[in-house]
Amino acid sequence: MLGAIGRAFKTPDLRNKLLFTLGIVVLYRIGVFIPAPGIDYGQVQECVASPQMTQGAFGLINLFSGGALLQLSIFALGIMPYITASIITQLLRVVIPRFEALHKEGASGQAKLTQYTRYMTIGLGLLNATTLVTTVRSGALFGDVAACQNLIVNDTWWGIGIIVLTLTAGTGLIMWMGEQITERGVGNGMSLMIFTAVAAGFPASFGGILRTQGIDIFAIVLLVGLAIVTLVVFVEQSQRRIPVQYAKRMVGRRMFGGTSTYIPIKVNQAGVIPVIFASSVLYLPSLISQFGDPESPWVQWINKYFTSGDHPLYMAIYFLLTIFFAYFYVAITFNPEEVADNMKKYGGFIPGIRAGKPTERYLSYVLTRITFPGSLYLAVIAMIPLIALVLIGANQDFPFGGTSILIVVGVGLETVKQIDSQMQQRHYEGLLR
Repeated sequence: MLGAIGRAFKTPDLRNKLLFTLGIVVLYRIGVFIPAPGIDYGQVQECVASPQMTQGAFGLINLFSGGALLQLSIFALGIMPYITASIITQLLRVVIPRFEALHKEGASGQAKLTQYTRYMTIGLGLLNATTLVTTVRSGALFGDVAACQNLIVNDTWWGIGIIVLTLTAGTGLIMWMGEQITERGVGNGMSLMIFTAVAAGFPASFGGILRTQGIDIFAIVLLVGLAIVTLVVFVEQSQRRIPVQYAKRMVGRRMFGGTSTYIPIKVNQAGVIPVIFASSVLYLPSLISQFGDPESPWVQWINKYFTSGDHPLYMAIYFLLTIFFAYFYVAITFNPEEVADNMKKYGGFIPGIRAGKPTERYLSYVLTRITFPGSLYLAVIAMIPLIALVLIGANQDFPFGGTSILIVVGVGLETVKQIDSQMQQRHYEGLLR
C-alpha cells in the first residue's frame, strides 16, 4: 500500500494532480476559520463552545460546511447551495421538457445544464445568506442563548449587505474550487469538498465521545463503527448486473455488434439524497413553530415530538420518509423506458426478454425489487445517530451513521478507484492489490 502511494507521487503528472487537489482542500479548510466581516468572532467562539446543541437543518448545513456555519465564516454556507441546485436541476428534468432535451443532447446540453446549476447556486446562496443573517440577528442560531443575541457588530443595512454578499461570494468560490479539482485534480471536486467538510468533524466527535463517555464506551463505538463501515462498503459496492447482448449488424463493409455487456444497477442507487430529503422535511415543523406562540398547544406538540430527535414518533417518520424518498429519487433518475429504447435503437436485448415494452417492464421490476433492500439499508444507517443520541447521548453528528458515513465511504471509494485507474494506465499495477 505504501509502495503504491510512493509510485503515485513518483509519477509527475499524477503527483501534480494530487498536490493540486490537496492544495485546494487546504485552502478550503483555511477559509472555514476566516470570519465574515462585521461578526464578533470572540463571541461566536464562546457560543460554539456552549453546550447548546444545534439540530435540524442548521445541523445538516453545519455538517456539510465542515463547521463553518456556526463559525459564521466566509464559507459558512458551504457546498449546500450547490447540492440543492443540482437536485433541483435533476427534478426539473421531469417537469420541464427543455431540461430533458438538454440532458439528451450530450456534452453541449450538459454544459448548459451545468451553467444553469451555477446560476441557481448563486441565487440560492444569496437566499441562504439572507436567511442565515436573519437567524443570527434574531438569536435563533444557537437556540436563543442570551449571550448569543448580538453577534453582528455593525447592525446597519449596509453592514448586513456586506455580510450577505461575502457569504454568497464564499459559496461561489467553493463551487469554483470544486470545479478546478474536477478539471485539474483527482476525483470529483464537489464530492471531495463535501468529503473534506464531513471528515473534518470526525476528530471533534470522537473527542466528545471519549471525554463524556469514557474509554470503555469509546472502544465499543470504534468496534461498532468498524462493523458499520464494513457494511457500508459492502452495500455500496453491491450491484445487480443485467446481461445485455448486442446483435451483429453490417455497416458498409464492416461488421459491428455481437458483444456482451451488462447494465449495473446498484443496491443503493439513490446515494445519500434520500437521507438529506428526509432530514430537511422533518425540520419544516420546527421551522414553522418558531413563528408561532410558544404557549400554543400545536407549538408545544411540535417541540415535544419533532425538536429533540429522540422521540419514537420522530424516528418512525424519519425511517419511513427515507424509504419513500429512496424510491422517489430512483424513479426520477433511472428511466427504464429510456434505457429500453436505447437498447432497441442499437440492437441490444436482454437474453430471454423481448426488446421494447417487455424490456422496460423487466427493468422496472428489477429496479423495484432491488430498491427495497437499498431503501431499508439507507433508513437503518440514517437511524444510527438517533439511536446513539438515545443510548449514549451523542449529538446528531455521530460519525458512524447518517449522511456522514455514507459520504465519507462513498467518496473515498470513488476517489481511490480514479487514482487506481490512472496508475494502471502508467504502471499496469493499481493502488490496491
